[in-house]
Amino acid sequence: MTAEKPAGFSLLLQSKVSKKGLTVRRRTFLQTASGLALSAPQSPAASAEGIRLGFDTYSIRAYKWEAMKLLEYAGGLKLDTIQCSIHEFESLDPAYLRKAKDYAASLGIAIDFGIGCICPTSKSWNKKDGDPTTYLTKGLRAAKAVGATSMRCFLGRGDDRHDSPIPIEGHMEATIKALRTVRNLALDLGVRPALENHNTDVRAQEVKTIIEQAGKDFTASCLDAGNPVTLMEDPLYALEVLGPYVVTTHVRDSVVFEHEQGAAWQWTALGDGCIDFNKFFATFRRLCPKAPVHLEIITGRPPQVVPYFDAAFWKDFPKTTGAEFVRYVALAKRGHPFLGTMLVAGTEKQPPETDAALKLQQRTDLERSLEYAKKTLGLGIRWKG
Repeated sequence: MTAEKPAGFSLLLQSKVSKKGLTVRRRTFLQTASGLALSAPQSPAASAEGIRLGFDTYSIRAYKWEAMKLLEYAGGLKLDTIQCSIHEFESLDPAYLRKAKDYAASLGIAIDFGIGCICPTSKSWNKKDGDPTTYLTKGLRAAKAVGATSMRCFLGRGDDRHDSPIPIEGHMEATIKALRTVRNLALDLGVRPALENHNTDVRAQEVKTIIEQAGKDFTASCLDAGNPVTLMEDPLYALEVLGPYVVTTHVRDSVVFEHEQGAAWQWTALGDGCIDFNKFFATFRRLCPKAPVHLEIITGRPPQVVPYFDAAFWKDFPKTTGAEFVRYVALAKRGHPFLGTMLVAGTEKQPPETDAALKLQQRTDLERSLEYAKKTLGLGIRWKG
């Protein structure tokens, strides 16, 4: 099914816009929105053929589609898998979940399941979820009902690290405790809670510690390839650390480049950034080839600074090693700012025309990223059949 273009989109692009919090570079965005050809396929350093390809539904969050519509969309793109979050299912009634599972099977798509914050000491914790055991239990049972074998979850958010009366180690311990309460259930159901290295909360080594201390017999990693750059990590390094535990993923590209205060980063569509995905997937194929690749494309956000020249910045990263830091500096040195076209808006309320354009950009960037993953990186199975 093809969604209609949001009203006001053409009008917005025809005008030259220069307002606080909003930048439009017109020509290239029109080209990508019109579906013009991507760059010619390359020969990957190591073929990733046989790795399942799909997307995480946050990529097109502005559409607010529920699970059945998302499955229909993924089926039309000939994808192998999709990661849906618990709130996207209209009901957790067993009959409805079985219907979703059957519909996915008819499309040849595997459902990967996700919930949110599981750390009761985090600022992201939602008290409406009851307690972590109840929330995890609900998620694990729903994941099983739709045929998932993993359930993405996360600790919290960035201010749990740098603006909390509890050190990050305290939040980690609370997360470990929560996970341990559902060990037997997870093993009985055959569904592994997969902890994400979330945006600015926990680094790869910290996720590894949580997995190993909670119990690596039932916990796992949801590797996010975009979040490491927010925490002074090379995504390839995060893969090397977490690869043996990875059962599901979020993948997107980033630019990382030198800045007068240290470095800066910005997320981009796949192929628009400076991450070496040929090298990344050569390592991926060696460490976790059975894990699906879910593109979680997040564009439209301005660059952010990692001020590692500021001594105060380091109080949040006392255990970062020199070897880890040097790899990030090297990434920034060989990187570059994003030189393409992207609609960028601030977090404040935007005009309806801007919201409409950002909405279309989400879908445009996801679809061209999927094409890049298929044709340049050789990912995916169903589309080749």
